[in-house]
Amino acid sequence: MSEDTKPRIKQTETLDPKDWAAFHADAHRMLDLALEKMMTAREGRVWTPFPDPLKSRHSKDLSGAGFGPEKTQSQIEALLPYGVGNTHPRFFGWVHGSGTPSNLIADIAASAMNANCGGRDHAAIYVERQVVAWCRDMFDFPETSSGLVVSGTSMATLIAVKAARDKVQAFSARQTGMSGTKLVGYTSSEAHSCIARTFDILGLGTDALRKVAVNDAFQMDTDALQTAIQADMDAGFQPFLIAATVGTVNVGSIDPLLEISKIATKHDLWMHIDGAFGACAILADGQKAKLDGIEAADSIAFDFHKWLHVNYDAGLALMRSEETHRRAFAANPDYLKRADEGLAAGDPWPVDYGPELSRSFRALKVWAQLAEHGPDKLGRLIDQNCDQAQYLAELVDAHPKLKRVAPVDLNICCFVYNGDEALNEKIVIRLQTDGIAAPSTTRINGQLAIRVNITNHRTQYSDLDLLVAEIIRIGDELSVV
Repeated sequence: MSEDTKPRIKQTETLDPKDWAAFHADAHRMLDLALEKMMTAREGRVWTPFPDPLKSRHSKDLSGAGFGPEKTQSQIEALLPYGVGNTHPRFFGWVHGSGTPSNLIADIAASAMNANCGGRDHAAIYVERQVVAWCRDMFDFPETSSGLVVSGTSMATLIAVKAARDKVQAFSARQTGMSGTKLVGYTSSEAHSCIARTFDILGLGTDALRKVAVNDAFQMDTDALQTAIQADMDAGFQPFLIAATVGTVNVGSIDPLLEISKIATKHDLWMHIDGAFGACAILADGQKAKLDGIEAADSIAFDFHKWLHVNYDAGLALMRSEETHRRAFAANPDYLKRADEGLAAGDPWPVDYGPELSRSFRALKVWAQLAEHGPDKLGRLIDQNCDQAQYLAELVDAHPKLKRVAPVDLNICCFVYNGDEALNEKIVIRLQTDGIAAPSTTRINGQLAIRVNITNHRTQYSDLDLLVAEIIRIGDELSVV
């Protein structure tokens, strides 16, 4: 072949570092900064507002050449002090987990592998299967159950309710859609909004989700549930699902699972558990009796990144029937053809159990957390948080300027400082903006309340003493103004 007829070889580019030694040093620096942040998680402010100059920096256009490695890393480093604050022991808002330093190692390994965990035969698939098996045993589910590691309870709920919907329609909705159906489901008035969102997304409509009244303990009223089911049946609707809550987001209450399971069995309804944080109490000796009946569920949705302290994000959809789970999602186009050997082996694949084909290796950090610490220690920390919530309730009950407005069943304590709603809201904002603590607010029986959730392995009883003292100080100060 002459020089004139040879194919022209083009210059190639890569995204790998030009200087691996320099990159190695930069990576070590970032690891040191990350570890320093976690080592000092108890110190300083709980939450620090993101400064306007940095907000401005992150509103600028991107040039065609980018920033380059040095400036990019510098800007990443600048973000470290400005998280939501949930690594700090006095972050009490919403239900955020606190993470662990050792999870950094799992995240580094998962990033280096960069595995697509939608399928095929590779290590990540087997790690995820082991995580699912461990969780199956936690909840005393049968060996014929299945599960999928997902981003969180919202996605897990979508997967579970779709399986329930498809089963009751003999899986015809996968092809023919939802036209003409009158399916209805039930949950409590205290349930998380992800259940209603799921009804919206699946085409059932939020009106098809009946909100059942609760009792004085904020648990689903099973008499009201039975009445609602009968009324819908009489009106020509088709009940198909009851979504019980283990750890309501407002007060941490647990629906009466044994009674609900009997009603579900009586009417042949799918029993789903929204256990976003509360389901993990199954590991805690002092709490697990409250979850009696959860083993009868058809599906459980919960988060690892809340009460098991796995770094964000990681949840699980656990399903009693692997067959139902797979039939609700499995499809095998030619480009995803399976094989008995080679990289296309390993059937069934995770994509057969959920909507995502492109999936990160979330299961590794879950596996690492369970493997390193063990379920016994993780359960003791859950009991510790519940005891701390009871301790806070005692502090509140003992103070003449504070009033508790809901029972403490698990790890959430709701109360008010003497005064109107505006004052209580100002107290919470001051605690946040001063960096002292980060509780949230909610409404209990229509009344705005200070809500303290404890899902942090770093929280100490002294943090609760400080919280109460600061609420009184700020409340007194604002009352004078």
